[in-house]
Amino acid sequence: MEERRVRISDIAEELGLSTATVSNVLHGKTNKISDETVKRVQALLEERQYVPSMAGILLAQNSSKIIGVVINDHEKYENHALEDIFIASSLNYLSTEIEKSGQFMMIKKTTDPEEIIRFASMWNMDGLVLIGFCDEDYVYLRQHMRIPFVVYDGYCDGAERIYNITIDNYDGGFQVGEYLAKNGHRHAVCISDNEVCVDKERYEGFRAGFGGEGADFMLIPMQKEKRQAYYLKNLERLRSYSAIFAVSDYYAIEVMHFLKEKGVLVPDQISIVGFDDTPMCSQISPTLTSVKQDVALRAKIAIEKLRELKEKKETETTIRLPVTLIKRESACKVEN
Repeated sequence: MEERRVRISDIAEELGLSTATVSNVLHGKTNKISDETVKRVQALLEERQYVPSMAGILLAQNSSKIIGVVINDHEKYENHALEDIFIASSLNYLSTEIEKSGQFMMIKKTTDPEEIIRFASMWNMDGLVLIGFCDEDYVYLRQHMRIPFVVYDGYCDGAERIYNITIDNYDGGFQVGEYLAKNGHRHAVCISDNEVCVDKERYEGFRAGFGGEGADFMLIPMQKEKRQAYYLKNLERLRSYSAIFAVSDYYAIEVMHFLKEKGVLVPDQISIVGFDDTPMCSQISPTLTSVKQDVALRAKIAIEKLRELKEKKETETTIRLPVTLIKRESACKVEN
């Protein structure tokens, strides 16, 4: 039978001390405790092989030096959220900035705001970076949680006391539409798995930049198998466009592979543009034209804002970073 775990109360009882005294020794708060008592407690802790609760230690400290990064484990990721190109890249840069600040990163996937609250409270976190949630989630967290957080990537339409580090999604879409129109495209489509929030802004910008007429929208399924079936069913419709703007690099690369398998030449027959400019864009053939956001800068600002919030400094509630269209091989000029 497994031995019962040694508790602080067991140590205290054996030494004839209060649990508070033993706890203070364990957490390094020994200013008001005699050296002899400290040595007795430390010796018995070692002898009994006491294993402290990490959560308990962190809760006893003023600062855990832990920053939690929580990703919305949305159904579209099909339990592979951390494998998403954009999320993986974001985690990489966030990890760098958190380490530079002398802190540690803990990652969690969930769709439930209540789990976020439990996660942050259990480890007495210094702050949270939230990726991929929506307005109502942020408002709920602000009302039910004392730990500061910033919105790193997600839709947040000016909610009070919500600190949002976003990008100019509308302008990113506008740059794509304008670029395609200037290169002779007259019939293009934006593909997305939803018609709201960030993707809506990207499509609206795309339509405005393209000139309105000729800029269509295609709502694709979230599940990969269903998307492949949808692409196959709508192959002729896809072929009718001279350009496709996907709201993410993931969808752009996926539809490019599908079209190439069906004998459609990219960019000779269809130009393709993505969004985010993830590392994969320059690693595929043809290389992918995409809207670049500065993920490193976004991560840097996120950690800076968390520090300001922790120190109760006044800070901007919305920071909107610029984006730039990076032109590569997957989009070309067409002759009319």
